[in-house]
Amino acid sequence: MTTSAGSHARSEATSHVRSVDDLHGPAGRLEALLNTGRDDAPYSALVCHPHPAGGGTMHNKVVYHAMKALSSFGLPVLRFNFRGTGLSQGEHDNGRGEQDDVRAALDWLERTFARPILFAGFSFGSQVGLRACCGDARVKGLIGLGLPVRAAGRDYTYEFLPRCSAPKLFLSGDHDEFGPHEALTAALELAPEPKRLVWIAGADHFFQGTPDSPGAKLSRMQAEIRSWLQDTFALKGSV
Repeated sequence: MTTSAGSHARSEATSHVRSVDDLHGPAGRLEALLNTGRDDAPYSALVCHPHPAGGGTMHNKVVYHAMKALSSFGLPVLRFNFRGTGLSQGEHDNGRGEQDDVRAALDWLERTFARPILFAGFSFGSQVGLRACCGDARVKGLIGLGLPVRAAGRDYTYEFLPRCSAPKLFLSGDHDEFGPHEALTAALELAPEPKRLVWIAGADHFFQGTPDSPGAKLSRMQAEIRSWLQDTFALKGSV
């Protein structure tokens, strides 16, 4: 599929970044950014960041590149900092209260756009976000990036996956130290169809390269997200 430079410019022109001042969760105000989209966008989208103990924020590279993939279809995309991260109020709650933060973000998107929602999360943000989004009728598609099984002494479980009936995309590096093949594949067996699991060759947890395959793999990650969105939701406008 080819796209002209003019259509690329039109796609970029539909998206502007603005701060969100009225997103509040149970712990208080949540710092957030919205990449605006087309007025006729069929979905809105939410992207969640990795663990704040490891420096994770809404400005993380993987989160940013996931946002760009969703935004390339003209969708409005919301990113926010979990409680206790950046300027968000409250204190980190080890993934429990953070699920309520995700639900607050879903409520905000519903109030603001009144459209079905697509979710994407990276690492901690994927596990917490999937827990909150699975079974929520407003969420029509789920993207888990770098799902962790064990990281920094923290175990992540996925017993909730059977209730995730919406289409799902799982993307991980084939050298992801926090989600090795066997463990992650076993965890994802719980998820019902439709689902797609893609291993990014030569990528670590952060979709960076390995000694045998240097160079970031973020563009490959973006391409897989765009391909899945086109195949699953017939979205148009990707570049």
